[in-house]
Amino acid sequence: MKKIVIVNGLIGGAIVASVMLATMGMFCQSGNFEAGMIVGYSTMIVAFSLVFVGIKNYRDKYNNGVISFGKAFTIGILITLIASTIYVIAWMIDFHFFIPDFGEKYAAAMLAKAKAGGASEAEMVKQTADMASFLEMYKNPVAVALFTYLEILPVGLLITIVSSLILKRKAKPAVNQ
Repeated sequence: MKKIVIVNGLIGGAIVASVMLATMGMFCQSGNFEAGMIVGYSTMIVAFSLVFVGIKNYRDKYNNGVISFGKAFTIGILITLIASTIYVIAWMIDFHFFIPDFGEKYAAAMLAKAKAGGASEAEMVKQTADMASFLEMYKNPVAVALFTYLEILPVGLLITIVSSLILKRKAKPAVNQ
């Protein structure tokens, strides 16, 4: 189980981190954060397909085609945690060294979007205060790491639950002759 978890977690993490690193600067530069979110979450789904692969490999190759929901969930969540941690580390490096003005660019894009969407003066004041609060929180590396985990972990958790439900299989009862 250990090898399956590590290999699938590392591959999933490499997929999601490499696509994020390859595209984040472009989306940040253009201010098109919506497209970045679509690419990002789509990549997470692709990367977390390795949760399904890992659970299935364990069930079929090492457990005689049998796996409980609990064991499948354990394998899946461990793969998710490894891949998510790689993603968080990659983002922390990217943000700190290559896109240190990400928060300001994101805040400006969100305010421009609200204004273009016809936000009232009161809504703009609230949005501006919300973005100022976001920027203040984003100065704390622990907060950045937690926000980043909150982006990716729910996706992995959902895929882990669905994969565990699909792949669980009880042992067939022995036939008496």
